[in-house]
Amino acid sequence: MDNEKNTISFIDFEKISLQVGKIINAERLNGYNKILKILVDLGDERREIMSGIAKNYSPEELVDKLVIVCTNLEPKKFGENTSNGMILAAEKDKKPILLTVYEEVEPGSQVL
Repeated sequence: MDNEKNTISFIDFEKISLQVGKIINAERLNGYNKILKILVDLGDERREIMSGIAKNYSPEELVDKLVIVCTNLEPKKFGENTSNGMILAAEKDKKPILLTVYEEVEPGSQVL
């Protein structure tokens, strides 16, 4: 990766809102074999987020997990559903590994 080409200013980085979310519910999204519909508790609100992790995670194993969520992306439509955020993941052997926190914190906590 060309780091100079992908460099952003600190001012641009500050525009990204990252929060800790707790997954309340997850289910397969009808009509999409790669997408899960995930309900995330962000402390003062709950959001539905569509995530392309259905081939690697079952809905049941996600419930009660703490994840890192980008909360200020533009909404994206998936049929009749709208995704209102993005759950962050790293990639290992072409599999998404969900990002989490080292210690338990309250849902809605800001990622600094």
